[in-house]
Amino acid sequence: QVQLVESGGGLVQPGGSLRLACEASRNIFSISDSAWYRQAPGNQRELVATIARGGSTNYADSVKGRFTISRDNAKNTLYLRMNSLKPEDTAVYYCNAHLVVGGGNYWGQGTQVTVSS
Repeated sequence: QVQLVESGGGLVQPGGSLRLACEASRNIFSISDSAWYRQAPGNQRELVATIARGGSTNYADSVKGRFTISRDNAKNTLYLRMNSLKPEDTAVYYCNAHLVVGGGNYWGQGTQVTVSS
């Protein structure tokens, strides 16, 4: 079993920045397709950014150019750098790792991001 623990959320003013981190209990991100999702109150969980095992990345249109997903395999950590934050970015952010071989799917517990003045 793999545990994912997010950190880095908090309250930030519009236009500010945060970096979320998702630390895994063992090597997982180098052998997985990984992603960040978010869920705002009353909304469905939505995909924010993905990074494939090979390293290619994709972003939701709403965050393209502002957010950057990355990983550090040596630290077993997935990151989401968020710049130029907007109030509509307010949500609970979740990391996800999906094993390419074997199909295991793992979620973190979520970290709250609030963008408000």
